[in-house]
Amino acid sequence: MDHGIFELLKLIGSLALFLYGMKLMSESLQKLAGNKMRQILTAMTSNRVTGVLTGLFITTLIQSSSATTVMVVSFVNAGLLDLVGSIGVILGANIGTTITSWLVAVLGLGKFSMSDLALPIIGCALPLLFSKKRSRKNWGEMFVGFGLLFLALRFLQESMPTNLHDYPGVGEFIQKISFLGFRSWMIFLLIGAVLTILFQSSSATVALTLVICSKGWIGYEDAAAMIMGENIGTTITANIAAAVANVQAKRAALAHFIINVFGVIWLFTIFVPFLHFIGDLCVTLHISKYNPIYSDPRLLQATFSPEARAGVIASINTAMPLVLSLFNTLAKGINVSILIWFTRFLATLVSRIIPPKTGDDTFKLKHIKTGMLSTPDASLFQAKQEISHYGQNTLEMFRKTIAAFDKPRGEFEKEFDQLQKMEDESDQVEVDIADYLTKVSESRLSPENSQRVRAMFKMVSEIESVADSILNVAKATFRRNEQGVTFPEELTRKIKQMFTLVEESITTMCTNLNMEYTAVSAKKAYEIERSINDLRTILKQEHLQAIEEKRYDYSTGILYNDLFSECEKIGDYTINVTQAMKEIGHE
Repeated sequence: MDHGIFELLKLIGSLALFLYGMKLMSESLQKLAGNKMRQILTAMTSNRVTGVLTGLFITTLIQSSSATTVMVVSFVNAGLLDLVGSIGVILGANIGTTITSWLVAVLGLGKFSMSDLALPIIGCALPLLFSKKRSRKNWGEMFVGFGLLFLALRFLQESMPTNLHDYPGVGEFIQKISFLGFRSWMIFLLIGAVLTILFQSSSATVALTLVICSKGWIGYEDAAAMIMGENIGTTITANIAAAVANVQAKRAALAHFIINVFGVIWLFTIFVPFLHFIGDLCVTLHISKYNPIYSDPRLLQATFSPEARAGVIASINTAMPLVLSLFNTLAKGINVSILIWFTRFLATLVSRIIPPKTGDDTFKLKHIKTGMLSTPDASLFQAKQEISHYGQNTLEMFRKTIAAFDKPRGEFEKEFDQLQKMEDESDQVEVDIADYLTKVSESRLSPENSQRVRAMFKMVSEIESVADSILNVAKATFRRNEQGVTFPEELTRKIKQMFTLVEESITTMCTNLNMEYTAVSAKKAYEIERSINDLRTILKQEHLQAIEEKRYDYSTGILYNDLFSECEKIGDYTINVTQAMKEIGHE
């Protein structure tokens, strides 16, 4: 029989269908969970034990340790999780991801195959896909993903021949690299890591390993080494997400890598005894009739008669998916039970490896640099954090401006150059956040989320206008210094009175940006805005009267007028931000 490109494409197609089913099921579960995942992550990481349980629960819920760890990196980046808490969640996620292998082993490759029900499940879910209600559609996608997962497993089994020699060269190659002891372990560990990096899903690689073992392609020791490699490969996703994130997020991703590498190192020191223990446990629990170590041809020939060998191998191959699932769960469980006592040490270690950066007071993206998350809710939360950070940077810019107001000309020029740089960066941040929101708006959004996106566009535009007006205040001060104008003490006092109100206005805006938008109370913001308007009106009237009475010259008056007028504009822009928040949830 000719096993050429067509058979290879069948194998690749089966893997692609499995990946798509896993992705569809995971993303729909994340949508169904919504903000609850964020609430669980932020509320249940008070100590190492609850952190581990949280990671275990969320990964079991959404069926993706990569999604959990990327989420953890994002939340550490946003300052919602501390480093110690994030390590606990990652430890729990490592155990939670083993649930997928049990699903595959029990329901996909066991005596009762879920693939028989895959098409009926997809058929029942079809009406839900066309529902106008978002939650029903998410349930429909989840069931379709679930069905595709097990349908793909059947195709994967069918596309892999039992006899390796049907594939010319493949059987010989696998025989050459198998059962060589430590060398084979390293080769299969590398294969597992590379495949996981390519697929970006340890669940898909573990499923492929279980299918390969059930066909008898590789033995017990080599399959276990391959799974260990997959545990290392899965850490790459979080490290990619953290590559452009802040220092704390990089540390969380590195901790994930160290945790899994440590698990591989200690396991290799007791690899053979541990595999024997798992094999004996499987026999005791009636998971396997024979210890799977007899998949090694040398042990098989030394222990069983030629007549019995075929039956022994067939029995071991049938039980191998469950055996490997137990191996994976116990190995990760022991690793977590060891490292749970060293979370603070791990945090200290990664902090030393990745030292803090010396930052400056410039506008920079902090949160959305990790890219879009897998659901609109999570992505909009990330955008909310970035907008809050943007507002806080604008407040710092204003404080920098008023602190420089009384500085001598030479010192002020240095501050002015920095303020101009900050305003340029503010323009770029506005563009970056707007681009991100545009990408989010292209996904399917609920009516409230659509309102949030529109409100966020407005908020970002108004915050950028605040930065523009702050620079205009600095420019007026710069012109005052250039022209050698000295304000009378009374004018300086009144301008500083206006500065105080404007600072309070921006601070209130930042406070509101940190809150859940639908819970924002605009009362204080409106009161400050009225105070700014009232003071501007008083200053305007007094200014016109002073010009008429020639209490100061016209050039001084122009600079004075520019200063309090720009401050009044800032008050208008900040109240516009609060008004945008209040529009959410209303027609």
